[in-house]
Amino acid sequence: MTNRTNYRARQHLVGYLFISPWLIGFAAFTLWPFLQSIYLSFTRYNIVSPAKWVGLANYRMLLTQDPLFWHSAWVTIRFALISVPLAIVAGIALALLLNINVKGIAVFRTIFYLPSIVPTVATSVLFIWLLNANIGLINKMLALLGVTGPAWLKTAPWAFYSLILMALWGVGGSMVIYLAGLKDIPVHLYEAATLDGANAVRKMRHITLPMMTPVIFFNLVMGIIGAFQYFTQAYVMTPTGGPEDSTYFYSLYLYNRAWKYLDMGYASAMAWILFLIIILMTGIVFRSQKKWVHYGG
Repeated sequence: MTNRTNYRARQHLVGYLFISPWLIGFAAFTLWPFLQSIYLSFTRYNIVSPAKWVGLANYRMLLTQDPLFWHSAWVTIRFALISVPLAIVAGIALALLLNINVKGIAVFRTIFYLPSIVPTVATSVLFIWLLNANIGLINKMLALLGVTGPAWLKTAPWAFYSLILMALWGVGGSMVIYLAGLKDIPVHLYEAATLDGANAVRKMRHITLPMMTPVIFFNLVMGIIGAFQYFTQAYVMTPTGGPEDSTYFYSLYLYNRAWKYLDMGYASAMAWILFLIIILMTGIVFRSQKKWVHYGG
């Protein structure tokens, strides 16, 4: 028994040694900053001076004296309310189109998936040119139809919707997941529905969508988390928050407080409020899954 115990202990030790680089990296670059941000959120800290304890002052200022906090939060919430449902509908529609067994369908699947793996900064720079009011391809194409295109990134109503349009550019990533979900639906369900005289609409409503709800649930959760952390595109395309702060997202405001104004304590408080909001939203979605998510088993 002693030899067996020593052998298992050596096995565990070898295993921990193999994963120790990851454990060290996680502790140093993820866990420690995570815990440190809790303390910093209760301090006044500008990097060059020692942190000064201020208690709940950062949170009180955020919630009662900072209009930009509420504005950026509303911009982010509005973006999530519009972009997440649009991405789900577009992803499902695209997956349904690419689920047809025709010659060369793999090529089309690859074409629609490729934009999702292009680096975000490169995509943002590409869209800056596409949406240019004077020489952009989109306005050039609209001009051919006799339509005068707007100044997409220079006017308040269009800058925000330009980012929503750009968010649909990478829908190919979720499309692949929806396509996998479609492939997992048992064929005999469609065969039975056909024998019962069900048309395509009824099959979609009573078979396809119910069986796809676990995949929709997953993409909904990931979409909400991603929408509330939306930053890179807004920072590259509208670094100042866009016209009339129409694209001043929460994460962009947090970044500016941290690195432009060096107010790390305030930024840490913002980060924790964002963390709690994401936890709350995902918790609500998880609680609601019992009413609409159908698991085949």
